[in-house]
Amino acid sequence: MTHDPVDPVALTADLVRCASVTPAEGGALVLLERLLSGAGFDCVRVDRGGICNLFARWGRKGANRAFGFNGHTDVVPVGDAAAWTQDPFGAVIVDGWMYGRGTTDMKSGVAAFAAAAVDFVQQTPPDGAVILTITGDEEDVAKDGTVALLDWMAGNGEAMAVCLVGEPTCPEVLGEAIKIGRRGSMTAKITARGVQGHSAYPHRAKNAAEAMVRLLAALVASPLDEGTAHFDSSTLAITTVDVGNPASNVIPALARATVNIRFNDLHSGAGLSDWLRSHAGVVQAATGVEFAFDIGVSGEAFLTPPGDLSALVARAVQAETGVTPVMSTSGGTSDARFVKAHCPVVEFGLVGSTMHQVDERVEVAQIVALKAIYGRILRDYFA
Repeated sequence: MTHDPVDPVALTADLVRCASVTPAEGGALVLLERLLSGAGFDCVRVDRGGICNLFARWGRKGANRAFGFNGHTDVVPVGDAAAWTQDPFGAVIVDGWMYGRGTTDMKSGVAAFAAAAVDFVQQTPPDGAVILTITGDEEDVAKDGTVALLDWMAGNGEAMAVCLVGEPTCPEVLGEAIKIGRRGSMTAKITARGVQGHSAYPHRAKNAAEAMVRLLAALVASPLDEGTAHFDSSTLAITTVDVGNPASNVIPALARATVNIRFNDLHSGAGLSDWLRSHAGVVQAATGVEFAFDIGVSGEAFLTPPGDLSALVARAVQAETGVTPVMSTSGGTSDARFVKAHCPVVEFGLVGSTMHQVDERVEVAQIVALKAIYGRILRDYFA
């Protein structure tokens, strides 16, 4: 029986036309489930906490060779719709570029792998399994998305031997970067509480603003580190400072600030939390102003050391594009931070220069090329 190849460009367009602004499903997972189940994949909806997720497996459950893919169909809001030159959910193609929210991040990646996977299992059925884990909760809090899929898999005897996450990884040219890890990310909301007073009598007050400034100055006074073999140096950014004091002659009793830290594999969220509190303790002892912290760690730093999986992906990328990819750990967080505890994971996808922007767009030729890369990865893995 002849199999008609799946067009990844048409599939991307269909997905973009699904207005799946997180946490809305928007019809995207329904569309994928219909395609995959029609190609012989066993599909299960793994919805949790109002979030829609899809698990799809072709092949035998528990297969030793099980190649996994992880991606998301939820997208960020369009922002100012009037600023777009094309319908954000129209998937309009102009001069070889498809416009729309999610064209880059990351409906094109999902479409390219789904198309490659369907073609692969139909044309050359492998001795093993191909698994797709697609979530509708990557762009928001990510508590009931990939985490829910992995929890369900653990409870139902499903496992991936390796996993490829299809996030955009290339800064400018398709093929130039593979992500083999990600920095950790944490946000600390800091509150300083002192004693209000008259600015003419500072000795009678405890100046929360002054104490906060001293703490923030100490936090940025020196680099956290100089980087590691696979990571750039860790960074701390002060993102907001707020006193809310309209009077020029009143010493404030309350000050708030927020810092965001992106950290490499020299650190952990717990260790950096202790570091923040230690600095606050020094300032508190000197000023009498008390500090409180509300700290959230969205992901720890992780690394998949260069090895068989990254080499497999790199060979396929070079063969299809002629570009030798670098092994990178730059950028923000992704759901690879959850998959790392399940199996070895790397990331490879399109150029991400317009993701989350007004007029987000993808070069149509790149979608076709990405499907070819993913198809070669599957063929080489099961060879």
